[in-house]
Amino acid sequence: MGMGSPSNRRGGRRAPMADINVTPLVDVMLVLLIIFMVTAPLLVTGVPVNLPQNRAKALDQDQKPSVVSIDSDGAIFVDDSEVTETDLPSRLAEIRSAGTQDDQPPQIFLRADKGIDYGRVSLVLGELNRAGLNKVALVSTASQERTRPVSMDSEREP
Repeated sequence: MGMGSPSNRRGGRRAPMADINVTPLVDVMLVLLIIFMVTAPLLVTGVPVNLPQNRAKALDQDQKPSVVSIDSDGAIFVDDSEVTETDLPSRLAEIRSAGTQDDQPPQIFLRADKGIDYGRVSLVLGELNRAGLNKVALVSTASQERTRPVSMDSEREP
């Protein structure tokens, strides 16, 4: 008797194996899961901006919007790249010309630090309007306190 692999006593041939070894697959999937869990929070952040809080609901979005950010120093960023005040109109014109397929202006998210001067935000909003980018959403974080929502109508409840 030899010390070989298990075989039939008659022919000495191995029977074909019908099972799939899934252990390497599970090992690879667990490693990938850990990698994605560690790197996912790092991918979300862009320009560090301290956003104001409010009680508004999140917006539904169809496509990835362009993001215009103003940090605490007043620097303007368009999609994570810094833009000077003089280059802002041309950069916004590029975004407008890219547009969408149905000739609607693309969605713009405006993120501004809560400590920034309102005049700086107004300047960027004016440039967005002049470029024809009228679908602007002001980004904020959710408020920690939950109170009764305030009506946006001109009539006030007593």
